[in-house]
Amino acid sequence: MVHDNKLHFTFPKKTRTWSMALMAIGAVSMILGWMFDKTDHHQYWWANLLINGFFFFAVALGALFFYALQYAAEVAWSAQLKRIFEAMFAYLPYGLAVVAIVLLAGQLHIHHLYHWMDPNVHDPNHADYDEIIANKKPYLSAWFFWLRMVVYALTFLLFARAFRRWSIQEDELGGIDLHYKQYRRGALFLVFFAVFSSTIAWDWLMSIDTHWYSTMYGWYIFSGMWVTCMIFATILVVWLKDNGYLSAVNTSHLHDLGKWVFAVSMLWSYLWFCQYMLIWYSNIPEEVTYFQTRYEHYMYGMWAIFAVNFAVPFYVMISRDAKRNTKYLTRVGAILFLSHFFDLYMAVIPGTIHGHLEWGIGEHAHHITFAWWFEIGMFLGFLGLFIYVVLNALTKARLIPVNHPMLKESEHHQI
Repeated sequence: MVHDNKLHFTFPKKTRTWSMALMAIGAVSMILGWMFDKTDHHQYWWANLLINGFFFFAVALGALFFYALQYAAEVAWSAQLKRIFEAMFAYLPYGLAVVAIVLLAGQLHIHHLYHWMDPNVHDPNHADYDEIIANKKPYLSAWFFWLRMVVYALTFLLFARAFRRWSIQEDELGGIDLHYKQYRRGALFLVFFAVFSSTIAWDWLMSIDTHWYSTMYGWYIFSGMWVTCMIFATILVVWLKDNGYLSAVNTSHLHDLGKWVFAVSMLWSYLWFCQYMLIWYSNIPEEVTYFQTRYEHYMYGMWAIFAVNFAVPFYVMISRDAKRNTKYLTRVGAILFLSHFFDLYMAVIPGTIHGHLEWGIGEHAHHITFAWWFEIGMFLGFLGLFIYVVLNALTKARLIPVNHPMLKESEHHQI
């Protein structure tokens, strides 16, 4: 028997209003941002749309990955929390749509975030010919790029839809057949994800700095995706418990969520520093260009992001008690969530803006380094959309998977 008197989540009216207000702020910011952005082809506006689109898509994709991982590894402790991750990956279609709009706009030359999309750089007879980019054409050709895009979308959406359908069916039918079907499909998804988690990082982010590449880049982006997913899930679980839901979730479950946040934060720190150290130490011109741009225009921000994402979880969350303390989990989680957003910002903006913005109207246009109000407004808008989609998805099924074969073990989880 499930010891929870609130099996169905009700979207609080106040929270719904706040999420819609955030979306309204985002919409207004996007409109005004387009009007005030004087960069070539609204480069700055499109760069921020890519950042927000990819960031929240990555949180949702991280949830799908973690969901599949729990089934493939036959994990019991997280059985009570599976609907949290199902709600989070419900955002995948929205995230994919935003990223696809940015990429399609680039392909149609509405913006120039991706230098390699310009056909002139591939033409040996043109003044803009770039031999390095031209040599990457077999991978970065338009037809192959969009073929990969379609494969990514179909894979992620079909697996997400299947997992959700089987999960709800399990509530009605019980048994173990659907559980083992998800176990097998979870393992299969991880095979696709092992490849696609790197290639989407290459295609959508690393190709912005087309001359540069790093064999660690895919893992670095993946670790950021994973840790932000775990942070949001942890904050959401704490919020639900504070509102009277998930009564069977105990401090041991929170401890495990905290351990994931801590562990993946250390993984991200390791990958970030190793990528930087190896490139700095070898000092090869075609490799150092990536960090040289960030050193020249964003040095303090670059090191601050690394310091926060490493030092805060290491010094605050290393103890057992901290991982069981909801104040630590939520406050540290919020700091890390924002810091990882700025980490993605650092991956995109230097390669598209190069530290210079032209902002204003007519003769009042001027150069500034950080149009903070527009960036904050767009982030708040996407945050509101993500919260709305996730909480709305939670209302569509029982909050507790009542027929999960490992539910009883999850209820008695103690560490």
